[in-house]
Amino acid sequence: MSDHEKSKIRLLARRDELNIRLGSIKDDVTRKNSADWSEQAQERENDEVMDALGNEAVMELRKINKALDRINEGEYGYCDGCGQEIPGQRLEVMPYADYCVGCAEAQGL
Repeated sequence: MSDHEKSKIRLLARRDELNIRLGSIKDDVTRKNSADWSEQAQERENDEVMDALGNEAVMELRKINKALDRINEGEYGYCDGCGQEIPGQRLEVMPYADYCVGCAEAQGL
């Protein structure tokens, strides 16, 4: 099995995890609020945290889908900045990376 195939499997698994998490967040945020005013204030604060977590999950999903597209197009593993191959160690840690370390640092990512 090639490194790209392994990355694809990890990306698909992570995508599934994030979709489950987003479903849980949606269920939690859309629940019926308490009648107690003090509990409502706490629930609203919790909703803000859950909303932020949902936004992070959506951003990661976009990166994962972009990486999967790059795999299908044969462009995976190459830096969008310099065109050089992204080191395997970087892709192992961050399989949706689209920049090598040098270009990511130069862009402030």
